[in-house]
Amino acid sequence: MPVLVITGTGTEVGKTVVTAAVAATALAAGRSVAVLKAAQTGVRQDEPGDADEVARLAGTVTAAELARYPEPLAPATAALRAGRAPVHPHAVAEAAAKLATEHDLVLVEGAGGLLVRFDAAGGTLADAARLLAAPVLVVASAGLGTLNTTELTARELRARRLEPLGIVIGSWPTAPDLASRCNLADLPDVSGAPLLGAVPAGVAALTPADFRASAPRWLAPRLDGTWDAEAFRAREAP
Repeated sequence: MPVLVITGTGTEVGKTVVTAAVAATALAAGRSVAVLKAAQTGVRQDEPGDADEVARLAGTVTAAELARYPEPLAPATAALRAGRAPVHPHAVAEAAAKLATEHDLVLVEGAGGLLVRFDAAGGTLADAARLLAAPVLVVASAGLGTLNTTELTARELRARRLEPLGIVIGSWPTAPDLASRCNLADLPDVSGAPLLGAVPAGVAALTPADFRASAPRWLAPRLDGTWDAEAFRAREAP
């Protein structure tokens, strides 16, 4: 798995923190890691972006982004409004493939959900994943509404002959409600993909050292961690 594409079921589901956790866990396992942000929106040129945040939390990773647009919009719209060149899926694939020649693992983080448009031709993260023949990790929210968006994302991946590697809950609440607890069983059922982790809410506020030490406990062995889905469900499910 030299390249792993990480998408969310929507915005603000914890995708960047999960990317950092995957990176930190891979680093702890002795792997070299690069993080590629396909298109950064809503951040000024002088501000740190998502790839920088991953590097801050995870440690010594190669952080790269292909384009940055100041307004918090879909990349295609943000590029158009900024009068800047858009990102195309083939450019994402080429950059990731190059990084893969120099690293054990390349994490490609999208912007928002799987089908958010990069360019006027309708290119998406899914197109980049198809060009790379890379598995896709889906970051989902914990609570009410997540089953629909997660199932739709998994169905779209399979329709494009892409492998949904699994689901990670991007922000597991300290006091989960009934829907969140039931979703631990329902998410794998509706997506047809295994649950590969649950990242606690608020961990971006940890010191980098504490984040790195804790990250393997949030992710399953498929992602180099020690998290046990069955034990977690037995503890948290209703």
